[in-house]
Amino acid sequence: MAASPRLSPRVQRRAALAASGWVALAATALPGGSPLRWIPVLAFVVLAPGLALLLPQPLGLRPGARLEALALAAPVSLSVATLVATTLFLTKAFSLTVFLAALALFVTVAALLPGVPLPAATRGAVERDTARTSARTAGGTSPLAARFRKRRPGGGR
Repeated sequence: MAASPRLSPRVQRRAALAASGWVALAATALPGGSPLRWIPVLAFVVLAPGLALLLPQPLGLRPGARLEALALAAPVSLSVATLVATTLFLTKAFSLTVFLAALALFVTVAALLPGVPLPAATRGAVERDTARTSARTAGGTSPLAARFRKRRPGGGR
């Protein structure tokens, strides 16, 4: 008997992200006021499109950059959801089912693609580390003082 291949954690996260939209769409079949209906839908609309665009990074993210990407995921998700909803309203095709199906399709496709590069998040973390290291070796200069330049009298540089 051959052992089944294990999926990497990165592939598992992408698959879970892609499936989250279809789970939210399936949750709409539950009764109207049920938390089992609105919690998955709300979580999907608020986080999944942004996470699908930002997190599948080819080289991964540093711990601080992961938090920045997570914080950026909600506004990006809401922006994508607004664009989809506006498009559906303008074409007179809006319904919850069509809205969630369009977002689920978007998230599925985006989860298959590499994430939008976040160079500032990864580069900034590296530059801060090298600034601290160089400040410590500068002899007597504190890392905080190395970040600021002294101004000349009169406010010039």
